[in-house]
Amino acid sequence: MKVFYSPLACSMATRITLDELGRAAEYIPVDHTTRRPPDGRDIHPLGMVPVLHTDDGHVLTENAAILQYLAAGSELVPSDPWGRAQLQQWLSFIGTELHKAVFIPLLDKKAPEGAKAYALGNAAPRLAILQRHLDGRDHLLDRFSIADIYLVTVLNWAQATPVRLDDYPAIVRYAKAVRARPAVAQNLARETEQYVLERSAAPSPATVSAS
Repeated sequence: MKVFYSPLACSMATRITLDELGRAAEYIPVDHTTRRPPDGRDIHPLGMVPVLHTDDGHVLTENAAILQYLAAGSELVPSDPWGRAQLQQWLSFIGTELHKAVFIPLLDKKAPEGAKAYALGNAAPRLAILQRHLDGRDHLLDRFSIADIYLVTVLNWAQATPVRLDDYPAIVRYAKAVRARPAVAQNLARETEQYVLERSAAPSPATVSAS
């Protein structure tokens, strides 16, 4: 199968999940500016990642859907109805309340300052919910799951924003523990290195204007 990704984007959760499962895939980078892979084709109508091309020819988008598809039947997804409902609850919370409501406006260079201020105001009540839930817990569910993989990927973005995770000790402790898992640590290191290399290779505004 093929996974289209961008370093340190939410697609990193797909790579971590596949490594946790011991499954191989071909990883194809998507240019951060053009939102297209090296061959220039459109892979997503909104230019988003991840995009999964399965071995049998299907195309799947949306992070939560891809994670559940890849991990179906494994220990990363609960097998009982209540556990699956809780998984859906946390995947939805991470995707809508943290990923989209907080971090996307803060990371978007084109977002107006009013939108950024509104997003930052959204952070405290949502992180407080997470803080209360993780106090005394090692995982979002009863054991490590794709919800933890998605959450630690999103929390990694805090360092590039004004969001202060240090105000939430249970979240800090939790994130540190999850990042220590080999699959998480290896992918975080690899994608951080790739991200830095891509940014250092990008032309500066002065270079662009002079060309």
